[in-house]
Amino acid sequence: MAYTDRELFARLIRCEAGGEGDTGMRAVASVVMNRVNVSGGEYLRTGQGNIRRVIMQPGQFTCTAETVGGRPNPQTIYSNPPEGIHYAIADWSVGGNKLNATGPSLWFLNPYGECPPEFPFNGSGIFHTGINQHCFFRPTPLYSNT
Repeated sequence: MAYTDRELFARLIRCEAGGEGDTGMRAVASVVMNRVNVSGGEYLRTGQGNIRRVIMQPGQFTCTAETVGGRPNPQTIYSNPPEGIHYAIADWSVGGNKLNATGPSLWFLNPYGECPPEFPFNGSGIFHTGINQHCFFRPTPLYSNT
């Protein structure tokens, strides 16, 4: 099924952070838009400023994968229809708003424990802040070479 960019973004917000409250959902939305608007590195090269390309880039968001670890993924953007709040946060974020606490973060992770000092583990991201169950990581100078 083809979703509009708005619905796709709202579905991603619900699936990735639906249980994190408004702040957690805004934080995840801010990371997505940071990737859309980044001035260099992998996300500029692969996403080219296009939100759909950013969201659907393989290996980036667990909610876009139909399988995880060789098993069917029960939590996908396809099985999580958005509600009004998810559309509102998507609209808020696309409108140029951002949660200041996330800063320039390009990644988030729910480690089900303590936040690691870096993510991805190639040294291109370093821990920035924790919001609810998610850890947020800002780019290091190494990111520009990705």
